[in-house]
Amino acid sequence: MPVPAHVRRRCQDLLEDGEQIGYLIPITAVWFGSVMSGVDCYVAVTDRRIAVLTGGLLRRDRPMEVNLRYPRTTRLGPVEYGPAPTFRLGERLYEIENEYVPAVHAADAELDGLLPEDPFPDG
Repeated sequence: MPVPAHVRRRCQDLLEDGEQIGYLIPITAVWFGSVMSGVDCYVAVTDRRIAVLTGGLLRRDRPMEVNLRYPRTTRLGPVEYGPAPTFRLGERLYEIENEYVPAVHAADAELDGLLPEDPFPDG
């Protein structure tokens, strides 16, 4: 299921002027440092960088800040499969829904010069 338009707009508002979201992936932080947290967040893959957007503990649809930043040259994959798909970004492990695995692969494919379409474009 695509990220709702109002959440996508809220995420866009947290980014720099002119920065465009290519992929927006809902994630759950499995490990935050050395503590398991289960905090719901988003990874925004933009034309400039990769940003981890965090918000309230109880509502995923209210991202409040850009918590972490990575260069756009950073790969999200490989996706590991266990009870749920996960990937590591920096020192942190994130869990995603199966339906967003293609978005992770597409974001990484762009780094190889491939330009796949967003599997969840705005409607």
